[in-house]
Amino acid sequence: MSQKRPKVLMLGWEFPPIINGGLGVACHDLSQAMTSMASITMVIPKTSTGFQMDNMQLIGLNMLDAASKKNAFTDKAATPGFERFTIDADLNPYSANISEEPFSMEKLRQRQKDIGADTRFDLDTLYGGDVISKVVQYAARVAELAKDMDFDIIHAHDWMTMLAGIFIKEASGKPLVIHIHSLEYDRSGIAAGWVYELEKHGMEMADLLMPVSHYTADVIARYYGISKKKMAVIHNGTSIVKPFKKSAPYAEKTVLFVGRLTRQKGPTHFLDIASAVLAQHKDVRFVMAGVGDYFSSIIEKSANDKLGNRFHMTGFLNTNRLRDLFAISDVYCMPSLSEPFGLSAVEAAQFSIPCVISKQSGVAEVLPGSLKFDFWDTRKAADYIINLLRDPVFAQKVSADAVLNLNQISWPIAASKIIDAYRDFSLLN
Repeated sequence: MSQKRPKVLMLGWEFPPIINGGLGVACHDLSQAMTSMASITMVIPKTSTGFQMDNMQLIGLNMLDAASKKNAFTDKAATPGFERFTIDADLNPYSANISEEPFSMEKLRQRQKDIGADTRFDLDTLYGGDVISKVVQYAARVAELAKDMDFDIIHAHDWMTMLAGIFIKEASGKPLVIHIHSLEYDRSGIAAGWVYELEKHGMEMADLLMPVSHYTADVIARYYGISKKKMAVIHNGTSIVKPFKKSAPYAEKTVLFVGRLTRQKGPTHFLDIASAVLAQHKDVRFVMAGVGDYFSSIIEKSANDKLGNRFHMTGFLNTNRLRDLFAISDVYCMPSLSEPFGLSAVEAAQFSIPCVISKQSGVAEVLPGSLKFDFWDTRKAADYIINLLRDPVFAQKVSADAVLNLNQISWPIAASKIIDAYRDFSLLN
Protein backbone atom coordinates (compact mmCIF):
# COMPACT_ATOMS: atom_id res chain seq x y z
CA MET A 1 0.00 0.00 0.00
CA SER A 2 1.39 3.40 -0.95
CA GLN A 3 2.17 5.91 1.78
CA LYS A 4 0.06 9.00 2.25
CA ARG A 5 1.18 12.06 0.31
CA PRO A 6 1.61 14.72 3.04
CA LYS A 7 0.02 18.14 2.72
CA VAL A 8 2.54 20.72 3.92
CA LEU A 9 1.78 24.33 4.84
CA MET A 10 5.15 25.97 4.13
CA LEU A 11 5.92 29.36 5.71
CA GLY A 12 8.75 31.35 4.14
CA TRP A 13 9.87 34.96 4.02
CA GLU A 14 11.73 35.18 0.73
CA PHE A 15 11.11 33.66 -2.66
CA PRO A 16 12.64 34.51 -6.04
CA PRO A 17 12.70 36.95 -7.70
CA ILE A 18 12.45 39.02 -4.49
CA ILE A 19 15.36 37.80 -2.37
CA ASN A 20 17.87 39.21 0.08
CA GLY A 21 20.10 36.17 0.51
CA GLY A 22 20.34 32.40 0.27
CA LEU A 23 17.14 31.77 2.25
CA GLY A 24 14.88 32.62 -0.68
CA VAL A 25 16.81 30.42 -3.08
CA ALA A 26 16.79 27.52 -0.61
CA CYS A 27 13.04 27.82 0.04
CA HIS A 28 12.30 27.86 -3.68
CA ASP A 29 14.52 24.95 -4.69
CA LEU A 30 13.59 22.81 -1.70
CA SER A 31 9.86 23.38 -2.12
CA GLN A 32 10.02 22.62 -5.82
CA ALA A 33 11.87 19.35 -5.10
CA MET A 34 9.30 18.38 -2.46
CA THR A 35 6.37 18.66 -4.89
CA SER A 36 7.17 15.19 -6.25
CA MET A 37 6.50 13.73 -2.77
CA ALA A 38 4.15 16.18 -1.04
CA SER A 39 1.48 18.77 -1.69
CA ILE A 40 2.95 22.18 -0.84
CA THR A 41 1.18 25.41 0.02
CA MET A 42 3.80 28.17 0.27
CA VAL A 43 2.94 31.37 2.15
CA ILE A 44 5.40 34.25 1.77
CA PRO A 45 5.29 38.00 2.46
CA LYS A 46 5.79 39.33 -1.04
CA THR A 47 6.29 38.32 -4.62
CA SER A 48 6.09 39.78 -8.09
CA THR A 49 2.69 38.97 -9.59
CA GLY A 50 4.24 38.94 -13.05
CA PHE A 51 6.75 36.28 -12.06
CA GLN A 52 6.45 32.99 -13.96
CA MET A 53 7.89 29.67 -12.84
CA ASP A 54 7.64 26.36 -14.62
CA ASN A 55 5.48 23.71 -13.00
CA MET A 56 4.05 25.82 -10.20
CA GLN A 57 0.69 27.37 -9.48
CA LEU A 58 1.01 30.97 -8.31
CA ILE A 59 -1.63 32.77 -6.25
CA GLY A 60 -0.94 36.27 -4.87
CA LEU A 61 -2.51 37.01 -1.48
CA ASN A 62 -1.36 40.62 -1.77
CA MET A 63 -4.02 40.79 -4.47
CA LEU A 64 -6.52 39.03 -2.22
CA ASP A 65 -9.65 40.58 -0.81
CA ALA A 66 -9.06 40.14 2.93
CA ALA A 67 -12.71 39.78 3.90
CA SER A 68 -13.84 37.31 1.23
CA LYS A 69 -10.46 35.54 0.85
CA LYS A 70 -11.06 35.40 -2.89
CA ASN A 71 -8.23 35.83 -5.31
CA ALA A 72 -7.94 38.94 -7.42
CA PHE A 73 -5.00 37.43 -9.30
CA THR A 74 -4.20 33.85 -10.27
CA ASP A 75 -1.25 32.75 -12.37
CA LYS A 76 -1.43 29.03 -13.09
CA ALA A 77 1.14 26.53 -14.27
CA ALA A 78 1.17 22.76 -14.58
CA THR A 79 2.47 21.17 -11.39
CA PRO A 80 -0.24 19.65 -9.16
CA GLY A 81 -0.05 20.34 -5.46
CA PHE A 82 1.95 23.58 -5.38
CA GLU A 83 0.23 26.83 -4.48
CA ARG A 84 1.95 30.05 -3.53
CA PHE A 85 0.12 32.68 -1.47
CA THR A 86 1.81 36.02 -0.95
CA ILE A 87 1.42 38.70 1.69
CA ASP A 88 2.99 42.11 1.22
CA ALA A 89 5.06 42.96 4.29
CA ASP A 90 7.97 45.10 5.30
CA LEU A 91 11.01 43.39 6.80
CA ASN A 92 14.69 42.89 6.23
CA PRO A 93 15.34 39.57 7.98
CA TYR A 94 19.08 40.14 8.23
CA SER A 95 19.18 43.66 9.60
CA ALA A 96 16.23 43.83 11.91
CA ASN A 97 15.05 47.06 13.53
CA ILE A 98 14.27 45.54 16.91
CA SER A 99 12.86 47.64 19.74
CA GLU A 100 13.98 47.18 23.33
CA GLU A 101 10.64 45.79 24.47
CA PRO A 102 10.97 42.39 26.19
CA PHE A 103 9.77 39.29 24.39
CA SER A 104 6.28 38.30 25.53
CA MET A 105 3.99 35.73 23.87
CA GLU A 106 1.02 37.16 25.76
CA LYS A 107 1.57 40.58 24.19
CA LEU A 108 2.11 39.03 20.78
CA ARG A 109 -1.15 37.09 21.00
CA GLN A 110 -2.99 40.29 21.95
CA ARG A 111 -1.44 42.11 18.99
CA GLN A 112 -2.57 39.26 16.77
CA LYS A 113 -6.16 39.78 17.96
CA ASP A 114 -5.91 43.55 17.50
CA ILE A 115 -4.89 43.18 13.86
CA GLY A 116 -8.11 41.33 13.06
CA ALA A 117 -9.06 39.11 10.16
CA ASP A 118 -10.04 41.76 7.62
CA THR A 119 -6.81 43.74 7.46
CA ARG A 120 -5.52 44.03 3.92
CA PHE A 121 -1.78 43.97 3.43
CA ASP A 122 -1.01 46.69 0.92
CA LEU A 123 2.38 47.97 2.12
CA ASP A 124 4.70 49.28 -0.57
CA THR A 125 8.02 47.79 0.42
CA LEU A 126 9.34 44.46 1.69
CA TYR A 127 12.29 45.74 3.71
CA GLY A 128 12.56 48.17 6.61
CA GLY A 129 10.21 49.41 9.29
CA ASP A 130 9.18 48.05 12.68
CA VAL A 131 10.23 44.41 12.52
CA ILE A 132 8.03 43.23 15.39
CA SER A 133 4.92 44.69 13.79
CA LYS A 134 5.68 43.06 10.45
CA VAL A 135 6.30 39.66 11.98
CA VAL A 136 3.04 39.90 13.95
CA GLN A 137 1.10 41.11 10.89
CA TYR A 138 2.42 38.22 8.83
CA ALA A 139 1.65 35.73 11.59
CA ALA A 140 -1.88 37.05 12.16
CA ARG A 141 -2.85 37.01 8.49
CA VAL A 142 -1.34 33.60 7.79
CA ALA A 143 -3.01 32.13 10.89
CA GLU A 144 -6.34 33.49 9.68
CA LEU A 145 -5.75 32.08 6.21
CA ALA A 146 -4.78 28.68 7.64
CA LYS A 147 -8.25 28.24 9.18
CA ASP A 148 -9.59 27.43 5.70
CA MET A 149 -6.65 25.26 4.62
CA ASP A 150 -6.26 21.50 4.64
CA PHE A 151 -2.76 20.48 5.75
CA ASP A 152 -0.97 17.83 7.78
CA ILE A 153 2.21 19.67 8.78
CA ILE A 154 3.30 23.27 9.37
CA HIS A 155 6.84 23.82 8.06
CA ALA A 156 8.30 27.23 9.00
CA HIS A 157 11.62 28.68 7.83
CA ASP A 158 13.69 30.77 10.27
CA TRP A 159 12.62 33.28 12.90
CA MET A 160 10.54 35.52 10.69
CA THR A 161 7.87 32.81 10.28
CA MET A 162 8.16 31.07 13.66
CA LEU A 163 5.42 33.18 15.25
CA ALA A 164 3.04 32.29 12.43
CA GLY A 165 3.89 28.63 12.92
CA ILE A 166 3.21 28.88 16.66
CA PHE A 167 -0.17 30.58 16.13
CA ILE A 168 -1.22 28.00 13.54
CA LYS A 169 -0.13 25.07 15.73
CA GLU A 170 -2.07 26.46 18.69
CA ALA A 171 -5.21 26.86 16.57
CA SER A 172 -5.00 23.64 14.54
CA GLY A 173 -3.14 21.18 16.75
CA LYS A 174 -1.05 20.18 13.72
CA PRO A 175 2.66 19.41 14.19
CA LEU A 176 5.15 22.24 13.72
CA VAL A 177 8.48 21.77 11.93
CA ILE A 178 11.01 24.60 12.01
CA HIS A 179 13.74 24.67 9.38
CA ILE A 180 16.80 26.54 10.71
CA HIS A 181 18.85 28.30 8.02
CA SER A 182 20.30 31.00 10.28
CA LEU A 183 20.22 32.00 13.94
CA GLU A 184 20.43 35.22 15.90
CA TYR A 185 23.49 33.79 17.63
CA ASP A 186 25.18 33.46 14.21
CA ARG A 187 24.36 37.05 13.33
CA SER A 188 25.11 38.81 16.63
CA GLY A 189 27.38 36.43 18.50
CA ILE A 190 25.27 36.68 21.67
CA ALA A 191 22.52 34.48 23.10
CA ALA A 192 20.14 37.30 24.03
CA GLY A 193 17.59 39.72 22.59
CA TRP A 194 14.08 39.70 21.17
CA VAL A 195 14.86 37.57 18.10
CA TYR A 196 16.85 35.10 20.19
CA GLU A 197 13.93 34.73 22.63
CA LEU A 198 11.49 34.19 19.76
CA GLU A 199 13.80 31.58 18.23
CA LYS A 200 14.19 29.78 21.56
CA HIS A 201 10.44 29.76 22.22
CA GLY A 202 9.69 28.65 18.67
CA MET A 203 12.16 25.78 18.86
CA GLU A 204 10.74 24.71 22.21
CA MET A 205 7.23 24.69 20.70
CA ALA A 206 8.30 22.79 17.56
CA ASP A 207 7.78 19.06 17.18
CA LEU A 208 10.84 18.77 14.94
CA LEU A 209 13.80 21.01 14.11
CA MET A 210 15.68 20.80 10.82
CA PRO A 211 19.03 22.61 11.09
CA VAL A 212 20.91 22.87 7.80
CA SER A 213 24.12 21.45 9.28
CA HIS A 214 25.56 19.59 12.24
CA TYR A 215 27.38 22.83 13.04
CA THR A 216 24.02 24.58 13.47
CA ALA A 217 22.65 21.66 15.47
CA ASP A 218 25.57 22.10 17.87
CA VAL A 219 24.82 25.84 18.18
CA ILE A 220 21.15 25.12 18.91
CA ALA A 221 22.04 22.57 21.58
CA ARG A 222 24.73 24.72 23.20
CA TYR A 223 23.20 28.21 23.11
CA TYR A 224 19.44 27.48 23.00
CA GLY A 225 19.33 24.42 25.25
CA ILE A 226 17.42 22.22 22.80
CA SER A 227 18.05 18.45 22.73
CA LYS A 228 19.54 17.02 19.55
CA LYS A 229 16.99 14.21 19.85
CA LYS A 230 14.49 16.76 18.53
CA MET A 231 16.57 17.48 15.40
CA ALA A 232 17.05 16.04 11.91
CA VAL A 233 19.95 17.67 10.07
CA ILE A 234 19.03 18.49 6.46
CA HIS A 235 21.94 19.80 4.41
CA ASN A 236 21.03 22.21 1.65
CA GLY A 237 21.13 20.95 -1.89
CA THR A 238 22.30 22.51 -5.10
CA SER A 239 20.61 23.20 -8.40
CA ILE A 240 22.25 21.93 -11.55
CA VAL A 241 23.96 24.74 -13.45
CA LYS A 242 26.07 24.68 -16.57
CA PRO A 243 29.40 26.22 -15.53
CA PHE A 244 31.44 28.29 -17.95
CA LYS A 245 34.65 30.26 -18.01
CA LYS A 246 35.29 33.83 -19.18
CA SER A 247 38.35 36.01 -19.48
CA ALA A 248 38.70 38.69 -16.84
CA PRO A 249 38.99 42.31 -18.04
CA TYR A 250 42.40 42.52 -16.35
CA ALA A 251 45.55 40.42 -16.24
CA GLU A 252 45.62 39.65 -12.50
CA LYS A 253 44.10 36.61 -10.77
CA THR A 254 40.75 37.03 -8.97
CA VAL A 255 39.87 36.07 -5.40
CA LEU A 256 36.12 36.30 -4.74
CA PHE A 257 33.90 36.93 -1.69
CA VAL A 258 30.11 36.65 -2.03
CA GLY A 259 27.73 37.44 0.83
CA ARG A 260 25.98 40.04 2.93
CA LEU A 261 28.38 42.63 4.30
CA THR A 262 27.64 41.94 7.95
CA ARG A 263 29.68 40.89 10.96
CA GLN A 264 28.60 37.26 10.53
CA LYS A 265 30.13 36.91 7.05
CA GLY A 266 33.57 38.21 8.07
CA PRO A 267 34.11 40.89 5.39
CA THR A 268 36.81 42.62 7.47
CA HIS A 269 38.64 39.30 7.72
CA PHE A 270 38.53 39.12 3.93
CA LEU A 271 40.36 42.45 3.76
CA ASP A 272 42.95 41.22 6.25
CA ILE A 273 43.44 38.13 4.08
CA ALA A 274 43.77 40.35 1.01
CA SER A 275 46.48 42.44 2.65
CA ALA A 276 48.43 39.33 3.66
CA VAL A 277 48.21 37.85 0.16
CA LEU A 278 49.20 41.08 -1.58
CA ALA A 279 52.26 41.39 0.64
CA GLN A 280 53.64 38.30 -1.10
CA HIS A 281 51.72 38.02 -4.37
CA LYS A 282 51.02 41.30 -6.13
CA ASP A 283 49.19 40.09 -9.23
CA VAL A 284 45.82 39.52 -7.55
CA ARG A 285 42.52 41.36 -7.39
CA PHE A 286 40.04 40.85 -4.59
CA VAL A 287 36.34 41.20 -5.44
CA MET A 288 33.57 41.52 -2.85
CA ALA A 289 30.00 40.98 -4.10
CA GLY A 290 27.18 41.93 -1.74
CA VAL A 291 25.55 44.67 0.28
CA GLY A 292 25.02 45.22 3.98
CA ASP A 293 25.63 47.49 6.94
CA TYR A 294 29.41 47.04 6.69
CA PHE A 295 29.53 48.50 3.17
CA SER A 296 30.83 51.96 4.11
CA SER A 297 33.26 50.69 6.74
CA ILE A 298 34.70 48.19 4.25
CA ILE A 299 35.36 51.00 1.77
CA GLU A 300 37.10 52.98 4.53
CA LYS A 301 39.13 49.98 5.70
CA SER A 302 40.23 49.10 2.17
CA ALA A 303 41.54 52.66 1.78
CA ASN A 304 43.31 52.57 5.16
CA ASP A 305 44.84 49.20 4.26
CA LYS A 306 46.06 50.75 0.98
CA LEU A 307 44.56 48.02 -1.19
CA GLY A 308 44.07 50.54 -3.99
CA ASN A 309 43.01 49.13 -7.35
CA ARG A 310 43.45 45.57 -6.10
CA PHE A 311 40.11 45.63 -4.27
CA HIS A 312 36.65 46.00 -5.84
CA MET A 313 33.10 46.09 -4.44
CA THR A 314 30.27 45.20 -6.82
CA GLY A 315 27.22 45.75 -4.61
CA PHE A 316 24.27 43.38 -5.11
CA LEU A 317 24.43 41.16 -8.20
CA ASN A 318 21.60 39.16 -9.74
CA THR A 319 22.10 35.48 -10.57
CA ASN A 320 23.37 35.99 -14.11
CA ARG A 321 25.87 38.68 -13.15
CA LEU A 322 27.04 36.63 -10.18
CA ARG A 323 27.68 33.65 -12.43
CA ASP A 324 29.69 35.88 -14.75
CA LEU A 325 31.81 36.75 -11.71
CA PHE A 326 32.26 33.09 -10.81
CA ALA A 327 33.34 32.48 -14.39
CA ILE A 328 36.37 34.81 -14.08
CA SER A 329 37.39 33.91 -10.52
CA ASP A 330 40.39 31.79 -9.54
CA VAL A 331 39.78 31.30 -5.79
CA TYR A 332 36.67 31.59 -3.61
CA CYS A 333 37.11 32.72 0.01
CA MET A 334 34.43 32.46 2.72
CA PRO A 335 35.74 33.75 6.10
CA SER A 336 32.41 33.59 7.98
CA LEU A 337 32.47 33.83 11.77
CA SER A 338 29.43 31.56 12.11
CA GLU A 339 27.83 30.14 8.97
CA PRO A 340 24.94 27.66 9.29
CA PHE A 341 25.54 26.50 5.73
CA GLY A 342 27.14 28.75 3.08
CA LEU A 343 25.38 28.17 -0.23
CA SER A 344 27.71 30.54 -2.12
CA ALA A 345 30.63 28.14 -1.57
CA VAL A 346 28.63 25.37 -3.23
CA GLU A 347 27.92 27.69 -6.16
CA ALA A 348 31.63 28.47 -6.47
CA ALA A 349 32.51 24.77 -6.41
CA GLN A 350 30.07 24.20 -9.26
CA PHE A 351 32.24 26.53 -11.33
CA SER A 352 35.33 24.45 -10.41
CA ILE A 353 36.71 27.28 -8.26
CA PRO A 354 38.92 26.04 -5.39
CA CYS A 355 37.33 27.12 -2.10
CA VAL A 356 39.04 28.39 1.04
CA ILE A 357 36.34 28.36 3.72
CA SER A 358 35.85 28.89 7.42
CA LYS A 359 35.71 25.80 9.64
CA GLN A 360 32.86 27.55 11.43
CA SER A 361 30.44 26.69 8.63
CA GLY A 362 27.99 23.97 7.67
CA VAL A 363 29.20 23.81 4.08
CA ALA A 364 32.53 22.46 5.35
CA GLU A 365 30.61 19.26 6.13
CA VAL A 366 29.55 18.72 2.51
CA LEU A 367 32.73 20.05 0.82
CA PRO A 368 35.42 18.08 2.67
CA GLY A 369 37.76 18.58 -0.28
CA SER A 370 37.88 22.34 0.25
CA LEU A 371 40.62 24.09 2.24
CA LYS A 372 39.48 25.05 5.73
CA PHE A 373 40.69 27.53 8.33
CA ASP A 374 39.45 28.96 11.62
CA PHE A 375 37.91 32.33 10.75
CA TRP A 376 40.36 34.20 12.98
CA ASP A 377 43.39 32.55 11.33
CA THR A 378 43.62 34.94 8.38
CA ARG A 379 47.31 34.10 7.95
CA LYS A 380 46.47 30.47 7.19
CA ALA A 381 43.73 31.50 4.75
CA ALA A 382 46.21 33.80 2.97
CA ASP A 383 48.78 30.99 2.72
CA TYR A 384 46.16 28.68 1.19
CA ILE A 385 45.22 31.32 -1.39
CA ILE A 386 48.85 32.03 -2.30
CA ASN A 387 49.51 28.32 -2.81
CA LEU A 388 46.41 27.97 -5.00
CA LEU A 389 47.39 30.95 -7.13
CA ARG A 390 50.99 29.79 -7.57
CA ASP A 391 50.36 26.07 -8.09
CA PRO A 392 47.80 25.28 -10.81
CA VAL A 393 48.11 21.52 -10.20
CA PHE A 394 47.20 22.01 -6.53
CA ALA A 395 44.33 24.30 -7.49
CA GLN A 396 43.00 21.74 -9.96
CA LYS A 397 43.13 19.00 -7.33
CA VAL A 398 41.21 21.08 -4.77
CA SER A 399 38.52 22.09 -7.27
CA ALA A 400 38.19 18.52 -8.62
CA ASP A 401 37.70 17.14 -5.11
CA ALA A 402 34.94 19.70 -4.48
CA VAL A 403 33.18 18.75 -7.72
CA LEU A 404 33.12 15.13 -6.54
CA ASN A 405 31.66 16.27 -3.21
CA LEU A 406 28.80 17.96 -5.07
CA ASN A 407 27.55 14.55 -6.23
CA GLN A 408 26.50 13.83 -2.64
CA ILE A 409 24.15 16.81 -2.26
CA SER A 410 21.05 17.87 -4.17
CA TRP A 411 17.64 19.37 -3.46
CA PRO A 412 15.84 16.07 -4.29
CA ILE A 413 18.07 14.32 -1.71
CA ALA A 414 17.23 17.04 0.86
CA ALA A 415 13.51 16.81 0.02
CA SER A 416 13.52 13.03 0.43
CA LYS A 417 15.24 13.35 3.83
CA ILE A 418 12.58 15.83 4.96
CA ILE A 419 9.72 13.48 4.07
CA ASP A 420 11.56 10.63 5.83
CA ALA A 421 11.99 12.83 8.92
CA TYR A 422 8.27 13.66 8.99
CA ARG A 423 7.60 9.92 9.19
CA ASP A 424 10.52 9.04 11.51
CA PHE A 425 9.23 11.60 14.05
CA SER A 426 5.65 10.29 13.63
CA LEU A 427 4.28 13.61 12.37
CA LEU A 428 2.03 11.97 9.78
CA ASN A 429 -1.10 10.01 10.73
